[in-house]
Amino acid sequence: MGDELQLFTNRYQRFRPEQGAPVRTTVGAPRFPLPYDLAGYARLLAPTYGMLKMAEGPYRHIYLERLEAAGVDLISEQLAEIADYAGSDQLVLLCFCDLSVPPPDNWCHRRMFAAWWEEQTGREVRELAERREPPAPTLFD
Repeated sequence: MGDELQLFTNRYQRFRPEQGAPVRTTVGAPRFPLPYDLAGYARLLAPTYGMLKMAEGPYRHIYLERLEAAGVDLISEQLAEIADYAGSDQLVLLCFCDLSVPPPDNWCHRRMFAAWWEEQTGREVRELAERREPPAPTLFD
């Protein structure tokens, strides 16, 4: 993978085509119609079905072990193939998680991957989904 490839994360429902090439990172494909075509499937970034019902701690442990086992080189190769197919140097790694929900339910494998990738490569992986901001205080608060 060349240094020109940029990675971002988002959720399926908030992706817009001008953000880059959309890439599935989920075990299953969306069951709702997407208004865009997926550029590829990054299998190495997807959790397993068995992980889907896990709490964050065990999930994080297993997921990071899986990333380590695959390694940066193999993941880079897979992402480069998707980028070549899509003809884009910007890949947006997608999943279903809504990170705007309050803790403790606002964790997601796409952000676990982003943190791991940044640690391994020094390259930032920004989240593109809009986060809901708390309402601004009013005079009556």
